[in-house]
Amino acid sequence: MGKKRTIKVWDPFVRLFHWSLVGAFAICWITEDEWIDLHVYAGYSVAALVLIRMVWGVIGTRYARFSDFVKSPGKVLAYLKDLLSFKAKRFIGHNPAGGAMIVVLMFSLLLTVLTGMLAYGAEGLGPLAEPLFSNRPYGGEFYEEIHEVFANLTLVLVAVHLVGVLVGSLLHQENLIRSMFTGTKRG
Repeated sequence: MGKKRTIKVWDPFVRLFHWSLVGAFAICWITEDEWIDLHVYAGYSVAALVLIRMVWGVIGTRYARFSDFVKSPGKVLAYLKDLLSFKAKRFIGHNPAGGAMIVVLMFSLLLTVLTGMLAYGAEGLGPLAEPLFSNRPYGGEFYEEIHEVFANLTLVLVAVHLVGVLVGSLLHQENLIRSMFTGTKRG
């Protein structure tokens, strides 16, 4: 029996980013109202991670680049149609639906952080307090409600992402979760 060929797909930065983002978002979710300082710092961590990942999406390794996995809406819909008929092509990097999910998740995370910073600023705290709210805090509840909407949307997107990973793993008979730890997939 020959050894199974594997390919290096996810570089160490992508894997560290992914699991750090999972941890930071989980901390934000768990600490939501109880430990506001930890919640805020975890939120800043989410923002920093996403912004750094955006840079890595331009200058990073092959499978980390947006040019490798961001596809047109038509290609995403065609992939989803093939997926529903169990005929979806296997991709070494992200498939078109996975690529679209990454973009949507990053956008949702940034909106979650921004609305959280606005809610915090409206209370007279954080980096947006002085430039946007001066010494007249207002609208904190409004921004907090919007922040919660985006946080909940992000959680729904995470659930859809997990379903996609499980479906892709079953359809192509590969453990996509393990590959995000090891960085390798079968060739």
